[in-house]
Amino acid sequence: MSRKHCLFIRSGRQCTVKDLESRNGTFVNGTPVTEHRLEQGDEVRIGASVFCFLVDRDRSAKPTSGDFKTRQLQVTDSIYLSSAGQSVLPPSARAMHDLRTLLRVSTMLHSFRGLQEARGTQAAEILRSHLSSLLLDLIPGERGGVFIPGAPPGDWKPNADVLQRVSEERIAVWLEDADGAGLSAVAAPLTVRGEVAAVIYVESADPSLKFDEGHLQLLTAVAGMAAGAWENATILGWLQEENQRLQQELKIEHDMVGVSAKIRELQRQIGKVAPSNSTVLILGESGTGKELIARAIHRNSLRAAGPFVAINCAALADTLLESELFGHEKGAFTGAFAQKLGKLEMAQGGTVFLDEIGELTQLLQAKLLRVLQQREMERVGGTKTIKLDLRVLAATNRDLDDAVKKGLFRQDLYYRLNVVVLTAPALRERPEDTIPLAEHFAKKCAQDCGRKITGLAPQARVYLQSYSWPGNVRELENAIERAVVLGSTDTILAEDLPEHIRETRPAEVSASLYEEAVEAAKRQVVLKAFDQSNYDHETAAKILGLHPNYLHKLIRTMDLRAVLKRAGR
Repeated sequence: MSRKHCLFIRSGRQCTVKDLESRNGTFVNGTPVTEHRLEQGDEVRIGASVFCFLVDRDRSAKPTSGDFKTRQLQVTDSIYLSSAGQSVLPPSARAMHDLRTLLRVSTMLHSFRGLQEARGTQAAEILRSHLSSLLLDLIPGERGGVFIPGAPPGDWKPNADVLQRVSEERIAVWLEDADGAGLSAVAAPLTVRGEVAAVIYVESADPSLKFDEGHLQLLTAVAGMAAGAWENATILGWLQEENQRLQQELKIEHDMVGVSAKIRELQRQIGKVAPSNSTVLILGESGTGKELIARAIHRNSLRAAGPFVAINCAALADTLLESELFGHEKGAFTGAFAQKLGKLEMAQGGTVFLDEIGELTQLLQAKLLRVLQQREMERVGGTKTIKLDLRVLAATNRDLDDAVKKGLFRQDLYYRLNVVVLTAPALRERPEDTIPLAEHFAKKCAQDCGRKITGLAPQARVYLQSYSWPGNVRELENAIERAVVLGSTDTILAEDLPEHIRETRPAEVSASLYEEAVEAAKRQVVLKAFDQSNYDHETAAKILGLHPNYLHKLIRTMDLRAVLKRAGR
């Protein structure tokens, strides 16, 4: 059943059932309905339950055509299912045949492989199909099947009175024409959790195929054994559908590229936090994609239809940032010729993303604290209090805990922001994402530039994977964009990458004749500069026209420390 499945609307003695767009539908007499006026005796199926609509409490049973005699049996009274069954079973060939039949049914129920691979309601349908095909082998008859109460019967219709009695009274029934020339039928309920999930039914009009007490006992035992398998199949189907639904919920919309465990865990966390209205603090180094995370949270939230407004708190001067966030009234300061709405007002009904929030001044921190606590603000130069309906997402690459200890960031604001914390992993922490990201950026940039790029050359891949990427994803994107713009082939080659990425050659990459010559020339120039400067690092850097820090890096890259140490003695 759905949580809100259907509604019964009563007006006097009239009653209408209205389906509330339920997942599995509402059925009246086996037919799905959206809205239906009920009549005396109508059966309404909701989920696994069947209700009967009665204007009068006492309903006379429909007359049964013909002079039939019936025998009924409670499922628990079957001699094959009873604990006392062994003592009452006659030692006959018929009893041995029935026991072998039950063994065969038991084997079938416990070994059917199609059940494990089935999806949703298919599991119960597979079991129903297996039982139906086996039925006439178990009990001699002309026709047989497994019928769902309230559902359309299919190609042929069983005796409606027998089916109704078995369903309503939850008993097994053996019905036979008194004069021996009419229809004979035997049916038993397949009861799951106190409800009749299905009816096993066999009938015959052939006088040579007559049913007896033994057939009733056998069919009742088969129904009792199948009930457990049916329940398991139903539960399995529900679990599979629920798992599929949850998996769909986890398939959040985002623009994050990667296959690593860290990025998958981040996506899972986004899927959990997005539907709430909680403030989220996103931590991570510069260039790790914190705004992408914020946009993914907004896109999968209940505010997705509202605006997403982003502002970089480090990009503007304090006075401009205050006006940008809160807006201003006309004449609030020199140059305020008209009223201006701030970013917070523009984000009404949606999400505001405050990037680099650690750069806010104490004054703006106090104003933002009021926004988080009371969801209200005033424009610069204004006196009117404006109510805000928005969600706040914030990001920083600073250690706010340390900033609080140093008195640079308000502790109360930090606590307000630190409700839910997500961390964007650095690219060096998820190296397996480097190539997928590079291929993604190459494809994107190639489309923007109108170029055809088929992929990355093997040596280019090695360089990309061996580099530490201190600038994270943003640095990788810039490097690939440069390679696409300056490259001359359909493939991104190692020489298309920025020089600083190729400074340290991986062991897997063999140097070309040109690269060896360039490296030899660099070594010679550096050694000559140190010789001219009497091995003083600062003087050598000036001679070379390089920054001292870059010269240190060059010496480390070319492995010249030992050479310089020996030569400088």
